[in-house]
Amino acid sequence: MSLSLQDRKTIGEDIKTVQLGWPLGMPLVRKMEKSLWEIRIHLDKRIARLLFTTQGTVLVLLHGFIKKSTHTPLDDLQLARQRLKQLNALMRAPQ
Repeated sequence: MSLSLQDRKTIGEDIKTVQLGWPLGMPLVRKMEKSLWEIRIHLDKRIARLLFTTQGTVLVLLHGFIKKSTHTPLDDLQLARQRLKQLNALMRAPQ
């Protein structure tokens, strides 16, 4: 919610593009590692990234951040991995 209305709209439009067009590749989507991709979003004067996975036909957003360096920060990547691991554990748990 700390982002401007225009930035939130841009992020939402890019998420929608990925949802409706999956699977997609560069320049909008880049595979980070097994079961983990990033949506590459260009905002006004900065760059945002959303890390996500898929569960069947469902796109699951794991973590989003404003990118401040050329590489994905390790803390952000580790947080997405941790959430992916938790999601996979939930999906394997008996219902």
